[in-house]
Amino acid sequence: MSVQWRKSSYSGSANDDVCVELGRLAPGAGVGVRDSKDPDGGHLTLTVAQFGSMIEQVKRHPAR
Repeated sequence: MSVQWRKSSYSGSANDDVCVELGRLAPGAGVGVRDSKDPDGGHLTLTVAQFGSMIEQVKRHPAR
């Protein structure tokens, strides 16, 4: 199965150092998170539950 990566809508400005892409991995394998500036550099694999928990933490504690 080929992973279709989706770039964050917050990524991509000319001076952006933080570029994130997400991809749904094979069924049951979870969610992949990678640096869109280095697509061949590998990815972090999270379960759907872990990914949801991470998003909740980001919402509660946004970067300043």
